[in-house]
Amino acid sequence: MKSRFNILAVLMIFTMLLSACAPAATPVPPAATQTPAATEAPAAPTQAPAATKAPTVMPTSVRSGSKDIILSTTTSTQDSGLLDVLVPDFTQKTGFNVKTIAVGTGQALKMGQQCNADVLLVHAPSSEKDYMKTGFGADRKLVMHNDFIIVGPADDPAGIKGMTKASDAFKKIADAQKTFVSRGDDSGTNKAELAIWKATGVTPSGSWYIETGQGMGATLKVASEKKGYTLTDRATYLANKASLDLDILVEKDNALLNVYHVITVSPDKCPNINVEGGKAFADYMVAADTQALIGKFGVDKFGQQLFIPDATKTDADLGLP
Repeated sequence: MKSRFNILAVLMIFTMLLSACAPAATPVPPAATQTPAATEAPAAPTQAPAATKAPTVMPTSVRSGSKDIILSTTTSTQDSGLLDVLVPDFTQKTGFNVKTIAVGTGQALKMGQQCNADVLLVHAPSSEKDYMKTGFGADRKLVMHNDFIIVGPADDPAGIKGMTKASDAFKKIADAQKTFVSRGDDSGTNKAELAIWKATGVTPSGSWYIETGQGMGATLKVASEKKGYTLTDRATYLANKASLDLDILVEKDNALLNVYHVITVSPDKCPNINVEGGKAFADYMVAADTQALIGKFGVDKFGQQLFIPDATKTDADLGLP
């Protein structure tokens, strides 16, 4: 009996040892929120964000055969107010609507080469001839002229008032290093200015020489504010004179002649331009009624013509090569 008890005791002790050595049960964690697998692509939005709208540009294919034309012209025809008279009259007579883009002559000619205009009204004869040689100009007609003048402060610190040669006046301004304000925009006025500087043998530079990169009206305002000199067409000066502190100091030199031509863009180079509209505008500019309007423009307000009509003349009549 004792032996049996001992065997049972040994078995109980062995069972207890086995239980003590067994690993503890791992607790089951609470259910976690399910996340998408790493390879799963995020859901696409229900609606894509709207794309940035590109600026509206009138393609050449729309202009062909339409009643809208693009006129690329100089800021002087705009700033003088001439186009405010002519464009409504043209639209009334022809039914064509004109979108006017007023820039410097250099930029206006580039617009023609880029087929971004139907007709040009510009005033840089030598550059115009170069343009015609490229084949982008279909026809070029003499329209009108006025003149450039040198304006500056009434006290005239450089002492140029009454001089008869523009180049001599420019040289005197440069020698005295008095403020000169240039458009610096490759316009017809800027080209005329640079030709005068070339005649003086002076390359203008330094703090006294300011380039605005802007049109004639804005450049006149800068010259007035800076009490400086500038070269301007007479029409824009007279149209803005009331707001300027500038006087006419040098005028009526042959080098100051300012001649305008109208040029139609070639359909051979730009087949989708508005050929009919461009030709209609060019014909309008040299028509007798329009020439009479040009001749009268400014007389009632300024007591003088701002532009001289020239459609019945030739370039040679004006002394142009």
